[in-house]
Amino acid sequence: MDDVTRELGTAAWRKSSLSGDNGGNCVEIAKLSGGHRGIRDSKNPTGPALTLTSTQWTTFLHGVRNGEFD
Repeated sequence: MDDVTRELGTAAWRKSSLSGDNGGNCVEIAKLSGGHRGIRDSKNPTGPALTLTSTQWTTFLHGVRNGEFD
């Protein structure tokens, strides 16, 4: 297990501002060392999480903002 993966258990997770309180589709993001980001389902905090490099995170955000995942 690498250092970034180890950080997931103690990371400060932040829920998306677009996630409501109705128990629907909720995403949480955590800033990790080296510019990495963790992404997880807030309804399953002990479940799997994605880790992205800073470049992957920037590319992902660009895609979201441009509607590539709509």
